[in-house]
Amino acid sequence: MKSSEAATTVGLRVDVDTLRGTQRGVPALLEIFEKHDIHASFFFSVGPDNMGRHLWRLVRPTFLLKMLRSNAASLYGWDILLRGVFWPGPDIGRACGKLMRSARALGHEVGIHAWDHYKWQAKLDHMSTTELQEEIERGVCALTEILGEKPDCSASAGWRCNEEVLAQKERYSMRYHSDCRGTSIFRPMLGGAPATPQIPVTLPTYDELIGSNGITDDNYNSVLLDQIDPSTLNVLTIHAEVEGIAKRELFEEFLKEARGRGIEFVPLCALLPDFESIETGKIVDALIEGRDGRVCTQAT
Repeated sequence: MKSSEAATTVGLRVDVDTLRGTQRGVPALLEIFEKHDIHASFFFSVGPDNMGRHLWRLVRPTFLLKMLRSNAASLYGWDILLRGVFWPGPDIGRACGKLMRSARALGHEVGIHAWDHYKWQAKLDHMSTTELQEEIERGVCALTEILGEKPDCSASAGWRCNEEVLAQKERYSMRYHSDCRGTSIFRPMLGGAPATPQIPVTLPTYDELIGSNGITDDNYNSVLLDQIDPSTLNVLTIHAEVEGIAKRELFEEFLKEARGRGIEFVPLCALLPDFESIETGKIVDALIEGRDGRVCTQAT
């Protein structure tokens, strides 16, 4: 890229869902980011790792198809796919607090993803207000204890969010949330007033693209890079379990190809404009191609 050319900025969000992803994926990503002089936003799950309980969803054809299409067993590992099924899931925060502090010490943004990722993603719609309050509070308090200060950003697990979640999160006065998919930074209307800004994810994830429409590891990077538009908001989510472990080499090649295209990666906080200039909007549930079930999206 010539020095006179402006870089295309992409917000880089790292979701860390599991114990394995934290223990193995996070150190690998920290090493890669340091090598390529990149800073990102890490969102950590800090409570029990019960991700194996998602296996009951295999009875749903769309989820089974996704698991087969993405070759989930090799992508995530059997230890993740069975975690919390036959025994209580381990506490991620207690086991890996040092790694979370390391991410922050290296200049990365650190926010809360979930207390119990599985419970949030699978049972949010059935939680009472009290249960929802407790779930958010436990996650925020745990990460506060780990970091020594309260996190000022969050990203709902699995893009599962609703207006009640937004209302509960307002209690924490965070700088922004990244709870939905969408196209632009906005402040969702809540009770007639604009709430904390949302920085939506705009680009598809690995598991949403791979195995469909002729997309394989051989052309995945180019397909994803082609979707980055210099004229719009670009926010990419990667997963510590995928890009940090199973697809580490593919991801590092992606970063090299991105640099060749003049693409610069930044933490999500770097994308926030002046508060007064952020437009208002609404959130709705919608289907996203490549995902099982409905997720929170920015209304158009």
